[in-house]
Amino acid sequence: MNEEARARTGERPKTGPALSVVGPGEGETIVLGTTRMRVLEDGSHTEHRLAIAESVLAPHTQGPPQHRHGRHDEGFYVLSGTVRFTVGEEESEATAGTLVMVPPGVPHTFANPTDLPAVMLSTFTPDLYVQYFRDLQEVLAGGRPLTPQASIDAMSRYATEPATHLA
Repeated sequence: MNEEARARTGERPKTGPALSVVGPGEGETIVLGTTRMRVLEDGSHTEHRLAIAESVLAPHTQGPPQHRHGRHDEGFYVLSGTVRFTVGEEESEATAGTLVMVPPGVPHTFANPTDLPAVMLSTFTPDLYVQYFRDLQEVLAGGRPLTPQASIDAMSRYATEPATHLA
């Protein structure tokens, strides 16, 4: 419908979501021990369909307890370094340029076993899991240690459970 027709009918032009641009060094920073995460999209610009974060894993960083997501896919694209993914009982070394997709229900974890930092881009579809990382940061900010149990407690709030038989 053109502008004249809109004026006659009183219809307002449809506007889509605002463009979101996050430049270098911008975005929300979440620090969890030896992992620094930069939230590039928390879901607020995608109607909560997608969240994206960049994570820097320091050398010899252990990941979370092996777990399963009940309601979201998680993707990991390794930008630099090497990340070890454990899916069930299988381990895979993912180097720069590798994409790992984890659908709901698949047990997984990751770690950086090397002497160099590793950087990866993570996607969460839908955005459900971003708040989990914020919750963990609050645990640390409150002076409490980031124990496996603290991680498991936070996971349970976001349709995620530990893969206890694999932990």
